[in-house]
Amino acid sequence: MAQSPITPRGEDFAAWYQDVVIQGDMAEPAEIVKGCMVIKPNGYAVWELLQREFDDRFKATGHQNIYLPLLIPQSFLQKEAEHVEGFSPELAVVTIAGGKPLEEPYVIRPTSETIVGHFFAKWIQSWRDLPLLLNQWANVMRWELRTRLFLRTTEFLWQEGHTAHATHDDALDEVLRILDIYADVAENVMAMPVIKGRKTQSEKFAGAVSSFAIEAMMQSGLALQAGTSHDLGQNFGRAFNVQFQTSEGTLDYVWQTSWGVSTRLIGGLVMSHSDDKGLVLPPKLAPIKAVLVPIYRKDEEKAQVLETAHRIAKEVGAKVDDREGQTPGAKFFHWERRGVPVVLELGPRDVASGKIVLKRRDTGSKEPVPQSEINCMLNDTLDRMQTDLYKKAKDQLKSRTVLANSIEEVEGILNEVTAEKGNGKFVMAHVKDDPACDARMKEFKATIRCIPTQDEYDGPGKCIVTGENVDRRVVIAKAY
Repeated sequence: MAQSPITPRGEDFAAWYQDVVIQGDMAEPAEIVKGCMVIKPNGYAVWELLQREFDDRFKATGHQNIYLPLLIPQSFLQKEAEHVEGFSPELAVVTIAGGKPLEEPYVIRPTSETIVGHFFAKWIQSWRDLPLLLNQWANVMRWELRTRLFLRTTEFLWQEGHTAHATHDDALDEVLRILDIYADVAENVMAMPVIKGRKTQSEKFAGAVSSFAIEAMMQSGLALQAGTSHDLGQNFGRAFNVQFQTSEGTLDYVWQTSWGVSTRLIGGLVMSHSDDKGLVLPPKLAPIKAVLVPIYRKDEEKAQVLETAHRIAKEVGAKVDDREGQTPGAKFFHWERRGVPVVLELGPRDVASGKIVLKRRDTGSKEPVPQSEINCMLNDTLDRMQTDLYKKAKDQLKSRTVLANSIEEVEGILNEVTAEKGNGKFVMAHVKDDPACDARMKEFKATIRCIPTQDEYDGPGKCIVTGENVDRRVVIAKAY
């Protein structure tokens, strides 16, 4: 059955995104469960590759994986006032089990800080038990009213790290270490440039002292919060009485962190690199890096072409698409939509000449390559493609980041931005970390995405809302 055309990005970016995800065989809506999605094999394979990248880095820095219950007693969330207030609108609550009303309802895990607090209180007694560095790969549920595949769904997959420390300095070091890991994977694996920064007090995680994030720009120019790392201070330690004996013999509450990335990263991957032909995947996250399509018309050509194709594919680690009943054109179209980085073409003339044709998914460029050199050429092409995709995304981030020196400038720029047009920008302006300033940005449907951790945009100045001195410019944008 023929697939529908993909909506062009310039016509309707949101429709384009949905088309690319579905026709790339990444995911589809789960109509039988409101707001949920089915992650299909091509999408789940990308998630597994991302998991491996993160998990290796977490374990290299001393973290261990655990698993905690999906159901959390409702009273646990109520122990930290700011936390429960922040999550209340999104909670799914179980009130009946085994055919009987529960004495205390359970909340389906929206995040695990509260249940972690309960177990930390059991596991931590002394400074010798610290730091405790744990991570969980899990699913969570947050009742969303407006959903979009990968970007915002009622149930999604993620990792959530939870650590406990003896001092605030140690906890803050952990928060920033994880932020660096997130940025490393985003840039060097996903080929997606990010800005590292601190969230404003209005935008921080509910119950945290401070939150840090990596913010990425999609091809639409809108922002995507791609990962967060939270300094929880002693808030949850006090709420759950997680005390430890210090090396001096006194009692103190632990200093905690939490941090997470989710399957929304796959949405970020799609929106960073894909085009009007379909999915484009950076080679490091492509489940299939190369496909070889054998081309022949006559039966007498078939055996020789297929024999050579399978020999070359085995040498270079490519998949041979030797399906019967499919034209070469249909096969090229199939793999193009699924984002395979390189397609190799081999016909009778190529067999005779000792050549093979190599085609890049991102640029569409084709070149004949000696079969004897294809292994080296393929690896070089994949490396170049990874680098080129990052550079292209980085160039866009730079070209669509603008400075503004008044609230009127900010409003004028962002009032023109719509998700459908794909004409977004990151606006850098001096703004104080004050709820009133955050509220002012929301008047034109924008938010302060973060306060960058580095002075990349000309240092201190006066807040465009209050006139007070601030250390640096902040990132203001419309976001997913």
